[in-house]
This record gives sequence, structure tokens and C-alpha cells, in this order.
Amino acid sequence: MITLEKNRGFLYFICAVSAMGGLLFGYDWVVIGGAKPFYELYFGISESPLLQGVAMSTALVGCLIGAMVAGAAADKYGRKPLLIVAAVLFTVSAIATGLFNDFTMFNIARFIGGMGIGVASALSPMYIAEVSPTEIRGRMVSLNQMTIVLGILAAQVVNMLLARDTSVAESQAWNLEWGWRWMFWAETLPAALFLLMSFFIPESPVFIKLRNKSEELRTKSYDYSADEKTRADSNHNSSLFTLNSQLSVLCSKQYRRVLILGLVIAVFQQWCGTNVIFNYAQEIFVGAGFDVDGMFINIVITGIANVIFTIVALYTIEKWGRRTLILLGAGGLGLIYLTLGTCYFFEVKGFAMVCLVVAAISTYAMTLGPVTWTLLAEIFPNRIRGIAMATCTFALWVGCCTLTFSFPSMNAALGSSGSFWIYSAICFCAFVFLFRRCPETKGKSLEELEKELIK
Repeated sequence: MITLEKNRGFLYFICAVSAMGGLLFGYDWVVIGGAKPFYELYFGISESPLLQGVAMSTALVGCLIGAMVAGAAADKYGRKPLLIVAAVLFTVSAIATGLFNDFTMFNIARFIGGMGIGVASALSPMYIAEVSPTEIRGRMVSLNQMTIVLGILAAQVVNMLLARDTSVAESQAWNLEWGWRWMFWAETLPAALFLLMSFFIPESPVFIKLRNKSEELRTKSYDYSADEKTRADSNHNSSLFTLNSQLSVLCSKQYRRVLILGLVIAVFQQWCGTNVIFNYAQEIFVGAGFDVDGMFINIVITGIANVIFTIVALYTIEKWGRRTLILLGAGGLGLIYLTLGTCYFFEVKGFAMVCLVVAAISTYAMTLGPVTWTLLAEIFPNRIRGIAMATCTFALWVGCCTLTFSFPSMNAALGSSGSFWIYSAICFCAFVFLFRRCPETKGKSLEELEKELIK
């Protein structure tokens, strides 16, 4: 890791560059929510919940592929090359998504962007955790979440500025033909900057250490006259490059308990329900009594709250600890969604609903948003961190994909009240599990955590 006292500026630089993956992750993930009312009319899918779900979840399928491939590739080729790959994927997707006039090609472009999200979401927090000193590791990993919410806010502001007055026929025509395209094209500049800056960061010291150890083991297996079994064992121990072997080790009894914990944390961050507010803001705010123009204003309000409370998290994560914050998030969201569902049931509209939505976003931003990525980057041993982080990120995007795809149908069947009551129940169940199983990782080195969690 980088020595903080001697290389403070360089540490912040490389962490900021890596966290640009989070910025593009946030933008690419949320921009589609603002473009949604317009591209749905353009492609003629505004009356099809199934095709709406396909359009919203195609990128998430890409996330699944990107996240899973990222683990094995990062352990074979290093963290830095994968960050460069993510930047390329973001750049290509940003240009292509707004370029195509065919719905199938639109979804292919979104899939490419989703792969970028999957790679960046697995690699950026892991890279930051591996280069950061113990005493500020939580804060530095939370920087990745900070850039995610800044990307989300940027997408929300861009969407609001590009969406012209829907009451004017000419403006509506511009929205349908060009507005949604420019919402995607606006990502090109930061994506290209991320690509350029990624060439100037060093490789992770953890990967270099693991690679050197792997080379030593491989050299020994050929230098000594060992029998075939000894060589096989040696090659197995150095199988930094074999996905099946990595997954076999990850799922072994030794790591099973910590793997289950990581998977639950990852999936819960999505199935807590907060992310449907970003992706389905139109349905949520229109259901609360707002028109499309009011919807964009309220989306930006939630984005600002998201940024403010993520900044709060940068300070509380090292003071309050990861365990306290994740329990606060699970319990707090459970209560807020219970109240929100009840308000929808009794058809409460207007400012009170905005306050509840902002409260949910703020709670998530201060707790589950940054803490999830911090815990996932901390709880796994060095030997399996790449594949473990990729597996948990894969599970996170499975959760996000199923959440995003299922919401239109669930909302149509159960209404907003029923949907948020289900999310409330999920939050309370997660609180019980995390109360029993989630450790405190604050102030502990990665080596200390390995000894504590792997027994």
C-alpha cells in the first residue's frame, strides 16, 4: 500500500482516478431513468411493461457478465488493465446508445455499458482498499461511493437540463428525437478522461505480491524433482489464473461463512429497494401526484440529498464503524418503507411523499451505499479477494437486475404500497441476519481481518 505520510497527494490521485469508475457507474446506471419517458415513446414500448423492463435491465445483465469476468481477469492480468477496459466500455456505450435507432441495437449498447459498470463496480473499491493505509481505508473506499452519487446527481441534472418543456409540441418532439440521445452522449467526456488517466496509475501492490508469490511457487514446481502429485498441488496453490480453481477455493468450507456474509450484504444493498427510486422515478413521483416536470425537479432534490449524506458517511464510517451504519441502514429503511407504503395505501400525495423519499435516499447514502462496498473490499483474504469481490459484485447485480426487472410488474400487481411493504419486510429480515453475523472491521488491517474471519 502507499505510505500516507510520504505520498499523500499521489495516494489521493490514484484513488480519485480509480473512483472515476464509480462516477461513470453512477451516471450510466441512472441516466436511463431520465431518458425513459422519451425513448419509450420513440421505440414504441410505452404500453409494454415487459419491454420496459427489458430496456431497464439490459445494462444490468451486462453488469453480471462484467462483474464475474472482472474477478478472474483481475487476478490474472492485474487491477489496472481491468480499469482501462472498463473505461473503454463506458466510452463505446456512451456513444453507441444515443446513436442507434433500432431497439435491439439500443439494448446491445446498453449491455456494453453494463459490462463497464460490472467491471468498475468490482475493481474500483478493491483497488482503493488495496492501496490505502488501514487508518483511512474506510474513508478512501467510501470515496468510490461518493463518486457514484456524484455521477447519479450529474445524470439527474443533465436529464433535467436537456428535457425541454413537455407542454410545448416542438420541445416534446425534440425530446423524443434528440433529448434522450444527448443524455447518453454526455457521458462520453468523463469516460474518455477516465480512459486517459487510467494509464497513469500504478498496479495494486497486493496483486504484485500475489503475482510474485505465484511465480515463486511455479518456479519451485519445475526446479525440484517432485512427483506428479507434488507438482499438481503446487500448481493448484499457484492457480491465480484458473477460474474453476478459484471458485472451488472460494466455496470451500474454510471461506464459506465469510462468502455467505458477503453475498447477503451485496444482494441486500439492492433488494432494500432504494434503487427503484432512481430507476423508476417517473412511476414513483407521478404516483405521488407530480407531473413530468415536477418529477425531474424532485429527482434532482433526491440526488442532492444523496450527495450530502454520502459526504456525511465519509466522516461517520471511521467514527461509528461499518457494523453500526449497516444496521442503522437496514432498520431505518425498514421503518421508512413501512411508512411510505402506508402513505401510498391511503393515497397521500405531495410534499410529504417527497420528504419520505428523500429520507430513504439519505439513509441509504449514509449507510448501505458506502458501507456495502467497504465491507466487501475488507472481509475477504488477499488470496481470494479478486474472485470473492467479483462473485459478490455478480450477486449484487443479480439482485439489481431482478429488482429492476420485477418492479414494473410487481408495482402493477400490488401497487406502490404493496411494493414498498415488501421492501420493508426485506430490510427487517436483513437487520436480524446482519445483527447476528456482521463483524466490525473499523481500524483493523486486512491481515488482522483475515485472521479474525477465517478460522
